[in-house]
Amino acid sequence: MGQLVSFKKENGIAVITIDNPPLNVMGQQVQQELKEITEKVESDPEVVCVVLTTAGTKAFMAGADIKEFPNMIGNPDMRSGVMEMHNMLNDLDNLPKPTIAVLDGLTFGGGCELALTFDIRIAEEHTTIGLPEVKLGLFPGGGGTQRLPRLVGEAKAKELMFTGEPITADAAEKIGLVNHVVPTGDGLNKAMNLANQIADRSLQSLSRIKQAVDEGIEMNLTDGIEREATLFTDVFQTEDVKEGVQAFIEKRKANFKHQ
Repeated sequence: MGQLVSFKKENGIAVITIDNPPLNVMGQQVQQELKEITEKVESDPEVVCVVLTTAGTKAFMAGADIKEFPNMIGNPDMRSGVMEMHNMLNDLDNLPKPTIAVLDGLTFGGGCELALTFDIRIAEEHTTIGLPEVKLGLFPGGGGTQRLPRLVGEAKAKELMFTGEPITADAAEKIGLVNHVVPTGDGLNKAMNLANQIADRSLQSLSRIKQAVDEGIEMNLTDGIEREATLFTDVFQTEDVKEGVQAFIEKRKANFKHQ
């Protein structure tokens, strides 16, 4: 089997594409290649923002590869493999750069859990999103029980997981599961427009925004403010803040070097 995950760079944006027909399921090869590419874009100083898309329009990702499940049934040693998947998802979640996922079709199970690791989610109007694992006698094991309640609240997250029923893109937007709903075929364009806007900013600022939010949301307000103050102090030691302030004074566009 050839490569299933690829990426290209343009104007400070890394566009990652999963192409695993027919439904882009997240088998072990996809997981491994995603992990390798995540490591590359994290260390690449030219990449400011990351966009994830998948091939085709039927499914963003229809979940895990069910054909791999029989080997897991009754296997008490499967936990290590599960944690390898979590490590890959955590790497994406903790990537110190803004990330955008384009949901352009079925976004079920592991596909939903993958999307939850991204900062911003854009759904095309024909997209349906769900965590149907309970229908197989399972439950979401790719971080869904942890990330979804933090995003949409405990009650709504439990309802989605208890029933296993999918929701529409519009319903997902109403509960804050996706940021934008766009016409079918416009998802990547919307993502790239947003990514270009973000990539025009300083990565020194962007990474600290993400860090302050992600760490602060797990703290009480007092500790969160303390963390923000530390990061705010740090950003004032960068070259980009000098450029940004000087550009404002000179009434010109800042030319950030991400340093």
